[in-house]
Amino acid sequence: MRRFAALLLASSIAHLAHADEVQVAVAANFSAPMKQIAAQFEKDSGHTVLASFGATGKFYAQIQNGAPFDVLLAADDETPAKLEKEGAAVQGTRFTYAIGKLVLWSAQPGLVDDKGEVLRKGGFTHLAIANPKLAPYGAAAVEVLQKMQLYGTVEPKLVQGENIAQAHQFVVSGAAPLGFVAMSQVMEGGKLKSGSAWFVPANLYTPIRQDAVVLARGKGKSAVEAFLAYLKGEQAKAVIRSYGYEL
Repeated sequence: MRRFAALLLASSIAHLAHADEVQVAVAANFSAPMKQIAAQFEKDSGHTVLASFGATGKFYAQIQNGAPFDVLLAADDETPAKLEKEGAAVQGTRFTYAIGKLVLWSAQPGLVDDKGEVLRKGGFTHLAIANPKLAPYGAAAVEVLQKMQLYGTVEPKLVQGENIAQAHQFVVSGAAPLGFVAMSQVMEGGKLKSGSAWFVPANLYTPIRQDAVVLARGKGKSAVEAFLAYLKGEQAKAVIRSYGYEL
């Protein structure tokens, strides 16, 4: 019994000795699934995930200025590719971890119809979107409005959040009665959590391919490699799908 306890203690000490931290910059739309994935990864691996959530464009600027991130989970595929080209990310580590979907959503039941006609009818004071210069979901929202030939009409009513999390908060708080948000923010377990929504057809905006990449600071770190392997695994994929993403 004593020998078993000693072996167990030695195993625990060895496990802790190899435990490390992974600093991850995470696109705001991926906040909820990331929190679930990180918690399970920490439990299974012993490593610690330090996640920061925000706009992809802002993270790009921070990484260029030496921010101490090991991994970027972007809201697009362009930023990771650009970081690779510039030498700020590790060649060959980039992959698509999720394909995001855009939703026109209101916290009020019945306000948004299932074809988005509310945009043509007007009658709303403000429409929330993420900053299209910083956030790919904001750029996708502008693309939808342009394809519907409504951008000029709606532009005076637009209120911009720094990222998709802030755009979502504008709608939750009532500062804007409706807004373009990420499906992951309003869906869970394959169902709309509350309010009313129009699931924007994929042909109205460029696919939101969300890529992950190892940054220069994370090169060769075993904890980083373990985290990315976990993100590609079936357990993480099940969580990602449950929030409405495609893979």
